[in-house]
This record gives sequence, C-alpha cells and structure tokens, in this order.
Amino acid sequence: MSSFDASRMLSFDLETTSVNPKEARIVTSALITIAGASSDTVEMLANPGVEIPQAAIDVHGITNEKAQAEGREHSEVLDETISRIRRGWEEGFTLIVFNAAYDLSVLHALTNGEFTVTGPVFDPFVVDRWKDPYRKGRRTLGNVCEHYRVTLGNAHEASADALAAARVAWKQVNQMWPELKQLDTDELMEQQAVGYYDMQTRLHKYLSSRGKDASTVNFSWPMHS
Repeated sequence: MSSFDASRMLSFDLETTSVNPKEARIVTSALITIAGASSDTVEMLANPGVEIPQAAIDVHGITNEKAQAEGREHSEVLDETISRIRRGWEEGFTLIVFNAAYDLSVLHALTNGEFTVTGPVFDPFVVDRWKDPYRKGRRTLGNVCEHYRVTLGNAHEASADALAAARVAWKQVNQMWPELKQLDTDELMEQQAVGYYDMQTRLHKYLSSRGKDASTVNFSWPMHS
C-alpha cells in the first residue's frame, strides 16, 4: 500500500442546504485535482430542489433565485461529484476533505447508502485535532488556515474552501508532521479514525457533564454510521 503523496490530491468541498448531513442537499460542489504543479478546478452549482433556508444562504451566499435559475439538476451534480471522486481514487489520488465526516455523509445519505469510501481520505481537520489536541480555540477552516498561515480567500465558497484545505494538508504533511508520509494509506486512515473517535468521545463527555444533549455525537469517520 502506498503512502500519502501530497503532490497528488483531489480536494473536495460541498456547500449545502443544512448542517444535518442526513437532510442536506447540494448547493455547490467543488473538486480540485492537484498533480504536481498543475491543478484543475471543477465547481458545480445545483438546484437542490428544496428551499434553501436563510441560515444556509447567510453562510454560502447562494440564493434560491440563483440556484433555480442557474443551477443544474441536483441528481446530475450528485452523480458527477461521485463519479469524479471514484475516478480520482482509481487514478491514485488522495481525497482531501476538511471535516470529511460531514461532506462524505451527505453523499452517503443522498445515495441511500450507495456511496461508500473506497479510497484514501485525508482530513486536515481531524489531523489537526489528532496531532495538536491541546491548542486552544476553535478549529473552523478559517481558524485552521490562520494557524497554518494559509490564505482562505472567500470563505464558504466551495472552490476556495477546497483549495485552502489542500494547502493545509500539504503543510501538515511537509512541514508540521512529516512522519505522516511514513504511514501507508491504510495506516493513515486508521489513525485518523482513531483520532476522530477520541475527539468525539471528549465532546460527548463534555456535553454530558454539562447536562447537554450528547445523543447526536457520532463517533464514525470518514462517514457517519
């Protein structure tokens, strides 16, 4: 099994209608293929077929009018997204997804479980929490980019987020923790899954200790069970 090669990445990001991956539908899908010094960006706007809540519009800026007038059929965007991810894995690319448990769970739910992870995933969010667990502060993409001195650009614009995630992944592997390159992809996936489980266990304990609802905390990575 090969190790993670940061010169061959397929970085992926979704903007959606909901923070709940079981309910979310795609508004924009971005995939950036990085091969050495070259990159290719594909961003697709979808008509989700449902009303985009104002809370979601406030995050990504895509209105219902724009999605309905300019968006492709939701099923087309979903199918092409999954096709490009699968082709990337077949061609030996590692899928880069910041907070993969959300985006990949969205694809899983939208396909009634047909979409599964069949290739390597590198999650800069999970790696950051796993390798640097005691750093104070939030770990949003914006916060993480600031920590790694990565330019984010237009936050919550799918292509900008995908590119920033790839840049963070490159710095994590090549500057912060080069030992990650010594792990084969199976080991890297296992370590991230364990790191995510530990992170969610701490969250569950925190919420429970304060009398808050911890029932929605999921422990599975890279997709929720």
